[in-house]
Amino acid sequence: MSGPARRASLLLASALALALSALSTSGAAAFKGFESPSRNIGCIIFEQGARCDIIHHSWPLPKKPKSCEFDYGGSVFVGDRGRGSYGCVSDSAFGAGPVLPYGESVRKARFRCTSEEIGVRCLNLRNGHGFLLSRQRVRLF
Repeated sequence: MSGPARRASLLLASALALALSALSTSGAAAFKGFESPSRNIGCIIFEQGARCDIIHHSWPLPKKPKSCEFDYGGSVFVGDRGRGSYGCVSDSAFGAGPVLPYGESVRKARFRCTSEEIGVRCLNLRNGHGFLLSRQRVRLF
């Protein structure tokens, strides 16, 4: 993982930890979470980005960078800048919210995730970057 990508991954992980902490202490909507109807994908959207984790997939995991000491490849995210990317994570986005039916979307700040029959698509609405995550493939753009 390049320097900027690693920094973005660490920033996203920190923002997620802060969002989870804020939710547990205030009960406020620091983030919005959901799971796909198949319950194979779990996602969290917050002010600084969107992240989705997957349990079962048929695509090969990317090579884990030496800089990552946690799980790598089964989590993807998009932040304020740049393309979607794989995350180095030590937690899970599962259990953060209800099932989001196919065709429905969730939005927080500049990020929108849509539950589709082909997978979950999350976008940064300001720059068009994001990802599509499904059992069959992952596409980072």
